Amino acid sequence: MTTLPATIELVKLLGTVLAVQVVLGLTLVVLVATDNVPFADGGDAKPSTPTVDRFDSAAAWRLPRGRYQQVPGGLRNVVGTVHGRERGYIVVGAHYDTKDIDGFVGANDGAAGTAVVTELARTIRRPRHSIRFVLFDGEESPRGSNNFLRDGLRGSRVAAARFGDARAMVLLDFVGNKRLSIPREAYSNELLWRKLRRAAKGVGAGRSFPNATQGGIQDDHLPFIQAGVPAIDLIDFTFPCWHRTCDDLSAVSERSLDGVGETLVAMLASL
Repeated sequence: MTTLPATIELVKLLGTVLAVQVVLGLTLVVLVATDNVPFADGGDAKPSTPTVDRFDSAAAWRLPRGRYQQVPGGLRNVVGTVHGRERGYIVVGAHYDTKDIDGFVGANDGAAGTAVVTELARTIRRPRHSIRFVLFDGEESPRGSNNFLRDGLRGSRVAAARFGDARAMVLLDFVGNKRLSIPREAYSNELLWRKLRRAAKGVGAGRSFPNATQGGIQDDHLPFIQAGVPAIDLIDFTFPCWHRTCDDLSAVSERSLDGVGETLVAMLASL
């Protein structure tokens, strides 16, 4: 992804996903094998610690089962649904592919958002509106491509065409950063973002979502916006290891995952 100027059941759950993505799978294997991998945060400023405990950030690293949605080029999204009490649905997604760079792991750029989405699917029961949880393949452009808008966002384009009548879409991207700070991304719907910040304050994670706006980012929410779906992108684009091999477990924080997860449990209950 690239920055632009600021103008702009599973209840039948999501499974075996990162196993087919070898590099990302290695990240999760380490976490499961150790059963409770410590995350050293470091630095002076830390994201606020949530005051509620409904989201299991440790279990967020274990994947459930799901169904595939075919994407051109031999790719596939993973999709599942938690059914709601009223008509209509919301899409919550993250991309699970990683950048095709030698030695690249993608602990934040891929795994972190995927982890939160899969645990939200386990945590949330009987929401007001149904929730389609989607893990996108092909967010990254393939090796050798210099045209992200043409060759990237492949999975989200397919999903947006299928789910273009969604009430709203929430995208999770760089949500595992240490000292997490996610201002509103410029393309993100302002009303949805206000609801997100209200939910964050309610669970004690408000400091991670400052009242500010960052530049617009080419990301998996754009095909939904183009389809007329109000969407927001949770991304801390100050991540220093973007598309670098230092994007491994040492670069991410379980505290950040917990704050984002608790926030979204609260926010999705209000939509």
